[in-house]
Amino acid sequence: MKVSLSNCIEDVEWSRMKEIYHSLGWKNHDEEKIKKVFQSSSVVAIAYDEDNIAGFGRALSDGVFNAAIYDVVVDEHYQNKGIGQRIIENLLAQLDGISCVHLVSTAGNEEFYRKAGFRKMKTGMARYLNLSLAKEYLE
Repeated sequence: MKVSLSNCIEDVEWSRMKEIYHSLGWKNHDEEKIKKVFQSSSVVAIAYDEDNIAGFGRALSDGVFNAAIYDVVVDEHYQNKGIGQRIIENLLAQLDGISCVHLVSTAGNEEFYRKAGFRKMKTGMARYLNLSLAKEYLE
């Protein structure tokens, strides 16, 4: 398997991205929402196994001081092959020079991000409109 990374969303197969999100339980992501969040992102990284999307990630940034990485997602059949790590490395390379890179992780993936150099914040807060997400992620 030869995985390549792209930072372009021009020819992305949005239905495949939706399929990956849904396979991991993120059912509220329809093709229009996925397209909108990726088009609105400052940087993106999409991993391809030939023409098949294996995973992806995105980040928002002011281009100077702050950035936030979201939605690092790898298809379950491609997990534990280093693809997620390559996506993170690619995003961080695109954010080179940004003073602070925040990351929002799903519960249970903290060790993966720790290996990539991320640490828990002393001061971090959030607000969720979805009550089940608020119960899962907020103290």
